[in-house]
Amino acid sequence: MSLQQIFATRTHRMKASEIRELLKLLDRPGLLSFAGGIPDPDLFPAAEFSQAFQTCLTPAHQAKALQYSASEGYPPLRQWIKAEMVRIGVPCEVDNILITSGSQQALDYLGKLLLSPGDTALVGWPTYLGALAAFNAYEPRYDQLNPTGNRSPASYRQAAQEEGSAVKFAYLSPDFANPTGETLSKAGREALLDMSEELGCAVIEDGAYQALRYEGESIPPVLALEIKRRGGIEDCRTIYCGSFSKTLSPGLRVGWVVAAKPVISQLVLMKQAADLHSPTINQMAVHQVAEAGFEAHVAGLKRAYGARRDAMLAALQEFMPEGISWTRPEGGMFVWLTLPKHIDGGQLLKRALEEESIAFVPGQAFFADGAGCNTLRLSFSVLPQDQIRSGMQRLGRLLHSA
Repeated sequence: MSLQQIFATRTHRMKASEIRELLKLLDRPGLLSFAGGIPDPDLFPAAEFSQAFQTCLTPAHQAKALQYSASEGYPPLRQWIKAEMVRIGVPCEVDNILITSGSQQALDYLGKLLLSPGDTALVGWPTYLGALAAFNAYEPRYDQLNPTGNRSPASYRQAAQEEGSAVKFAYLSPDFANPTGETLSKAGREALLDMSEELGCAVIEDGAYQALRYEGESIPPVLALEIKRRGGIEDCRTIYCGSFSKTLSPGLRVGWVVAAKPVISQLVLMKQAADLHSPTINQMAVHQVAEAGFEAHVAGLKRAYGARRDAMLAALQEFMPEGISWTRPEGGMFVWLTLPKHIDGGQLLKRALEEESIAFVPGQAFFADGAGCNTLRLSFSVLPQDQIRSGMQRLGRLLHSA
């Protein structure tokens, strides 16, 4: 019997990320990539991080920076996050915050915390591919989350019960979602909380793009709305996942979870078993950079990314043939295209790479049931405006021929 034959059954649901595979193409000469949902490295606060790491390695700080530390996270960083959460409408204490190795680790821990095999997770159709990858290891069944639709909470419960299941949580990114770029309205967030209360399930709020709004009025986080309902975070079902990956640096892998203390306590036990704690020196550096100028840095990102979004939307309007529709995000990094039903996004990507030297992500990977063959995701975060226009011209030419 080979080693592979004794792998756990959960491994059968683990698949390679199409986005991770596409990122391997980024160094190909002449390729215009709209695939990876990654920040522009030219916009990283590199000088500030260089200074921060030098400070961390001075005699006054190096012992702490290079040593084991508390699983909950670096206390000054948790204090900074507390103040930031209060600023966006989420009053909480430091003990409501856990530092994680990116919000991706938070999603993995929450899948482990909430899902037994066969339990139901409510997710968008489409939803963030990384969330599906994180949850898949815990062998859930998926049902389509649509808080603004006509479906009743009872229908979710009944569908789960027919499969011998229970609804454990609803997962969503309410602001400029990956992959669609869409934002859930305040009424939709309130409806989601109504549904959560009736079903007795948790809400996992992915706030990865929350800071990157380019137009329109900010909407309170789901957790902020629930705190107003219940009077405090300790009675809330919503679990907020935040990240510095889209604002300061993805490579340092620093994210956080904000939730009621019993949730945080269980996640800390998982953290202790998994990696003890996130790298102390990374947390210290992130804290220094965030404290010195987070707001000003994010304002610069919004100007740059907002202009690139505008360039992509204008180019789509100019070059796309009839029969193509797309979202118009108010922030974030993504535009979602819906193609005529006879066009397969995966086959289109092969032609795009060979004939036009452009890359994007076929939309099917973002659907829990493998639907969405005629969709694709475009990211506007990395390329300058002239290359965005050129890329959309190439894509339009390809779609005209299709």
